[in-house]
Amino acid sequence: MNRSEIEEKVKAFMVDDLEIDEEALVPEARLKDDLGIDSLDYVDIVVIVDRIFGFKIKPEEMTAVKTLGQFCDYIQSKIA
Repeated sequence: MNRSEIEEKVKAFMVDDLEIDEEALVPEARLKDDLGIDSLDYVDIVVIVDRIFGFKIKPEEMTAVKTLGQFCDYIQSKIA
């Protein structure tokens, strides 16, 4: 799966499952501050990422992930 496919899948579940406005989904968007993702959303994200990409997110690895672009980088590093 290439980078654009990862970004497409991430944007799709953020719009469909988390009800985030697609216009806000830019690589530099901060997950908490700009997109409003809270701790309950992170629980959903863990389940969705496991279902779509086939791996479990480790909370300790997510501490450095602040933006949507970094989140896509993280997923890419796990499935590469």
